Amino acid sequence: MNCSEVRFREATNSEITHTNLRSMPDSKPKSTRWWPLIVIWAVAIVAWIYILIAGDPTRQMVVMRFIGTGIVASMLSLMWLLALSRLPWKARLKGLGAAVLVLVLMAGLFRMEGVSGDLIPIVKFRWSGSADKVATGLADESEIVQGSYPQFLGPNRDTTVTGVSLNRDWDSHPPELIWKQPIGEAWSAFAIVGNRAVTQEQDGDEELVVCYELLTGNRIWEHRYAARYDNPLGGIGPRATPTIEEDRVYTLGALGDFVCLDFETGEKRWGFNVLDKHGASLPDWGVAGSPLIYEDLVILSVGGRNGHSLVAYDKLSGDYVWSGGSDKVHWSSPVFFEIAGKKQVLIFNHKSMVGHDVKDGSILWEYEWDTDGMPHVAVPILAPEDRILLSSGYGKGAELLQISNSDDGKQSAERIWRTLHLKAKFNNYVLKDGFVYGLDDGMLTCIDVEKGRRSWKKGRYGHGQNILVEDLMILTAENGEVLLLEPVPEEPRVLGSFQGLEGKSWNPPALVGEYLLLRNHLEAALYRLPLLEN
Repeated sequence: MNCSEVRFREATNSEITHTNLRSMPDSKPKSTRWWPLIVIWAVAIVAWIYILIAGDPTRQMVVMRFIGTGIVASMLSLMWLLALSRLPWKARLKGLGAAVLVLVLMAGLFRMEGVSGDLIPIVKFRWSGSADKVATGLADESEIVQGSYPQFLGPNRDTTVTGVSLNRDWDSHPPELIWKQPIGEAWSAFAIVGNRAVTQEQDGDEELVVCYELLTGNRIWEHRYAARYDNPLGGIGPRATPTIEEDRVYTLGALGDFVCLDFETGEKRWGFNVLDKHGASLPDWGVAGSPLIYEDLVILSVGGRNGHSLVAYDKLSGDYVWSGGSDKVHWSSPVFFEIAGKKQVLIFNHKSMVGHDVKDGSILWEYEWDTDGMPHVAVPILAPEDRILLSSGYGKGAELLQISNSDDGKQSAERIWRTLHLKAKFNNYVLKDGFVYGLDDGMLTCIDVEKGRRSWKKGRYGHGQNILVEDLMILTAENGEVLLLEPVPEEPRVLGSFQGLEGKSWNPPALVGEYLLLRNHLEAALYRLPLLEN
């Protein structure tokens, strides 16, 4: 082989080698692309800070936006992992599997028990159950219980009890537990007459009306019928509170089942479904308006069209008497007032507050109050000089209306003032000595009813309830705590407190004499409150 052949072969081999090197794939792996993930969570953090700083008239919207931002960021992170991360597919699939495993474990270990009044999810271990019944034996079963709390919000449907003098010193004279026990799910309250307390509950696919012995918690009778309302956010069971009148009990179920029962035995006297009877649709959160008794009538908020929004029946026979209005129903209960010389029933509807003539159901006056479908729950209160105070949550606020007679025999409603300092979502506020006390989107507040100005706002108690007892107020917080307050415009004065129930407590309390009866969707309890000595 000559020199020229050697040089030719070397050049050929060199060219082949360079060609092979160029054709070989790059063995160095691409680096992980982290910047999209960093950007996703940086934007989420900025959004969270903005949500908290900028705020919103409603805590519910703040919570929803905060949770929504977290969900969007998590979904985008998953998309980054699978499509943009440049991680090896083995690592991507492991990450996806880990996320699925976490979700499965959480679903297996925890259950969601609805949401709080601010729409914060309530999560509990799946194996956590109800406590057993506790009976202290402190009550004398033969005692004759004085007074009554026969309907929603008390004797006059205004969250007020008179003739009871509570002891202000709970440190030296603490409230005493009489009994505590599990109860069927519902947002109903108790109606009490004598030593009997009646409420509504859910048991599987049946709604129950149950009568308990007040001083022992023992069940006296129950009435069952097939009905079940279940909403992931709103919860399970009936919403309305029974009404007791003489020897009868009137109840309205979450699906519209209206029944009249014998107070002594629980036997059904008559009943029917009011939604079916009046062509009304089921509200998003279930039927919640408690029956109102006026003379010979039992009055219900039904929400039917063509003049069947508010309906009255004969309280003895259940026969139809009158109806009026065509607005859809919301979750407030009818209340009776005499305003500017006219006896009327007020109802807080889907888009308005309406005054109906109690004689025939005709509309005396109507005031537009539209909150884009957000719930109207709180019952309006009557202020001096023929004025009505109404309020709702979700950023709407409160207004004081002047009701006046018109030349045509009707009435008109004119706004005096409006404020955002009283946003009553569930809470039914009270009026004392010219000032209104209630929960403004979960915080206790005091409003001058004449001017609409806020005197003070302090203490976050969630979406609970209250009862005005002479010159003191009992507040049941959303977490089950019970507080004794002195409602004065100078400052909030908390005199004492104790933990009455466990868990979310939206149900209104009931007070008869010294006995405070509480319930939520899981348990009920009776406490003896200390009274002033004669």
